[in-house]
This record gives sequence, C-alpha cells and structure tokens, in this order.
Amino acid sequence: MSARDRILASLRSSLEGTTPIPDLFDASLVDQPWRYSAAERITRLQKIMTAVHSEVHLTSALAWPQLLSQLLAERQITRLLLAPNTEHGQAFSTHCQTESHSLQLLAYDRPVEEWKRELFDDVPASLTGTLAGIAATGTLVVQPSPDEPRLMSLVPPLHIALLKASQIYDNLYQAQQDWPRPMPSNLLLISGPSKTADIEQVLAYGAHGPKDLIVLVLEDA
Repeated sequence: MSARDRILASLRSSLEGTTPIPDLFDASLVDQPWRYSAAERITRLQKIMTAVHSEVHLTSALAWPQLLSQLLAERQITRLLLAPNTEHGQAFSTHCQTESHSLQLLAYDRPVEEWKRELFDDVPASLTGTLAGIAATGTLVVQPSPDEPRLMSLVPPLHIALLKASQIYDNLYQAQQDWPRPMPSNLLLISGPSKTADIEQVLAYGAHGPKDLIVLVLEDA
C-alpha cells in the first residue's frame, strides 16, 4: 500500500461511527431578498453598471451589429478583436462585409507569446459574449473558452460584452444553479471597468484592465 493509500484509508476509518452534521444551509436567505421581475432585472443591472462608469445599451439580436458599428465609429476605433467562430463573431463579421466597413477585425488565433506586444499595445477594443448577468450586483459572468480566451476581456482598453436579457438572473445564487457542469475551471465576474484606489486613495480607471466597458443587452424579440 502506498503512502497515499494509507493516508486515505486512515481518513476513511476515522469517520467510522460518526454522524454527519446536518446541512443547515437556507437558500432563501441568499435568494428571496434579491428577487426581481424580468423588466426590473434589466433596469437594475443597467442602473448599477452605469453608476460605476459602464455603458449599457438595450438593443436586439438583429440591431446590435449596427449599434456596435456606431459606437466604435464615435470612438474612432478602427480595430476590433473578436472570435470569428462564435455566433456573434460571425454576425458582426457579416455585417461589416455587407456594409463595407473599413474596421479591421482581429482574431485571437495564435498563442499569446506570438503576438503579446500587438495584443497589449495595438488592440483598442474587444467583443465577447457572456454566460449570464446578475441583477442584484450589476455583474457580468464571462466564461473564457478557446475561441474567447480570458485575455480578450482583460487586456484591450475597451471591452464590449453581449448579454441576452433572458440570461440575466436575479442574484448570484440563482446564476450558480445554471452554471455548466462540471464547474468550469475559470469564470470571470465583471462589475464594471477596471479600477483601483491604491495610490493616494484616488480612484483611477484602467489600471489593471479595460478602462471602459460597454454592455449590449439583447432584449427578447
């Protein structure tokens, strides 16, 4: 028997004859105080995120590419990082081709070591999807993937996130009930642009990530 097996056997035998402590967790304590109607979820998320310097725009599954083009043009952004293999990446790429946009679309299609300097210095904005939204705290839940690595939402100065209204939950507890199983190795909870007050207690945005966040909420048709 290996040392590992001996340790595990000892742990198992130590529980013999014991009675498990009952689980006294009461879900109502973390759920019921933060319940909202479908309309209230959108309104609350928009209000809280706007209060921390985020932009939240209500749009639709058909209209969001045109809205995004306008927002990028207003900011004179000419390069956008997106995932061309995702549904939203394909939709925006098709929109740009149809409208003959001069916007340069970039793909995260190589190891970060091969284009780290370009990613950190020359990519002004990125577009990603989201897994969910949380109304109670004004939070986005982003699940990194091979198509949309974590750095897509953490490095470019402007992060644009698509959020379906139907995927906005009342609170964190409710959102957790529908998270992928098994639990993903990494989920990002984003409640606004990057900010810090470490230096002289002066609030600064963009110190450790995007200084601007735009959320496009796709309302149900």
